Amino acid sequence: MTAVLTQNVVTVAAADTAAPTPPRRRRSWTPLLRLISPLVLLVLWQVLSSAGVVSDKTIASPAQVISAAAELWSDGSLEDALAVSVQRVLLGVVLGVALAVVLGVLAGFSRIVELAIDPPIQMLRTVPFLGLIPLFIIWFGIGEEPKVLLVALGVMFPLYLNLFAGIRSIDGKLIEAAETLGLSRFQLAVHVVLPGSLPQALTGLRLSLGVAWLALIVAEQINADAGLGYLVNNARIYFRIDIVIFGLLVYAFLGLATDAIVRALEGRLLTWRKTYQGA
Repeated sequence: MTAVLTQNVVTVAAADTAAPTPPRRRRSWTPLLRLISPLVLLVLWQVLSSAGVVSDKTIASPAQVISAAAELWSDGSLEDALAVSVQRVLLGVVLGVALAVVLGVLAGFSRIVELAIDPPIQMLRTVPFLGLIPLFIIWFGIGEEPKVLLVALGVMFPLYLNLFAGIRSIDGKLIEAAETLGLSRFQLAVHVVLPGSLPQALTGLRLSLGVAWLALIVAEQINADAGLGYLVNNARIYFRIDIVIFGLLVYAFLGLATDAIVRALEGRLLTWRKTYQGA
């Protein structure tokens, strides 16, 4: 019964539009094309370093960075640091996503809840991460808790904002059609509102995962004794610019990898949406 009602809602809302053509299939070599510009920058970086235009005292060359990576890999430092940092991010992402979904859905569906929780969230999201570190140390100590919570806060805000905006941007005519066909509030939420807000929510998730790695960099300054931030801090003390650059590149590639995961998720979940793919 629910499936029939949902189909009727979509039919009524799209009655005056032509049937969409199937979305253009993505070319299999598109991911490879995305690697061209980074590779060009890498080659240019090495050329400028070899020519002496860029001093290795200012920024290490790609060859030096690769040598530092091999050094860290051979002594096991890189594997250990990655394991710790990824664990912190995963815990923070799970907590942050859970909070964002709960708060975003509640505020999106209820004006009373919006008035109660949205103003404090808007105030809190403008506070810089560095400003929260002293409080988090006082409240939670210098263990893993403040690091995970900083990541969770960074993840929560973009996803909350986009999910809330996605729910509130649902076409009112579609809601009216669903109510006319007798959908309950729960059916309306599950079969109309939440699927309609999914594109914007996934955009928020992409932003959140990017912020998660930025928050981790800040979080791992809190008396860390393991993780990528610990490696970078140690390298800074000993003026190992090659390791500092490598650590930052690892953060960047981890962020790129998580973004690619969400892009793939978008491709799976949003096959019904026809959008402009670029010329």
